[in-house]
Amino acid sequence: MSEEQPPSRNLPRKGWINKISHLLSGEPQDLNELVEILRDARENRLLDTEALSMIEGVLQVSQMRVRDIMIPRVQMVALPKDTELETILPLVTEFGHSRYPVIDGDRSKVVGILLAKDLLAKILENKTLQVWEIMRCVSVVPESKRLNVLLKELRTQGNHMAIVVDEYGQAAGLVTIEDILEQIVGEIEDEYDDHEDEGYVCERNPNEFMVKALMPIDEFDDYFAAHLTTDEYDTVGGFIVHELQHMPKKGEHLIVDNLRFEIVKVDTRRIHLIKLKKI
Repeated sequence: MSEEQPPSRNLPRKGWINKISHLLSGEPQDLNELVEILRDARENRLLDTEALSMIEGVLQVSQMRVRDIMIPRVQMVALPKDTELETILPLVTEFGHSRYPVIDGDRSKVVGILLAKDLLAKILENKTLQVWEIMRCVSVVPESKRLNVLLKELRTQGNHMAIVVDEYGQAAGLVTIEDILEQIVGEIEDEYDDHEDEGYVCERNPNEFMVKALMPIDEFDDYFAAHLTTDEYDTVGGFIVHELQHMPKKGEHLIVDNLRFEIVKVDTRRIHLIKLKKI
């Protein structure tokens, strides 16, 4: 009888050899080890901080799902499909978004997307047109879809916004291609960002302001005659997180006294920009 060992007896030994080989070669065994190696590379000046942050963002996006960054449906700025273009113009002007979900009845039933550029082009021709007549098809994705997969799909399809649906097929929220990219590269400047003024506050009108989240809370109190300062936070962003008891999502809002704070720019680590309205 042959003295050769059965193949199954050799498998555990091979596994230990592979583990020892990986250990000696210094190859990472999981994402945490890979990140530690990359951070060591930054310490050794092989990577700069910005490059490391982007790499970490890419790794993070591959592990995140749509539900992690979507704007919930209660916070969506939506347009009824049977409304005339002239009627919705003030709302579109106020919020300044480039795309709006179009609903049939309530926010759980999104039937299309209205592009602000389509509205501006058509309203000059006929103000009595209704939203449904110029809306575009809507892209629908499940809450569980991975962000890296969705990013590829949006780029391939040429879409910038997708409606997120729950297990019952109802709209749960929305996500934009910008939301995903900001998980990788951080805040993306847009029309809300102030390029001229390096201060903390940009006044849009006497009752509406754009406020940087890093504004010291005592300076905020002085500027707006408020009384928010305590020893528990130092900035406006810290105040909002303290009040909400969680890191807010884009579009989330908070009302304190006669002030309404709306989150305009935020990533997974901190708040960047806030829209402030005096009520």
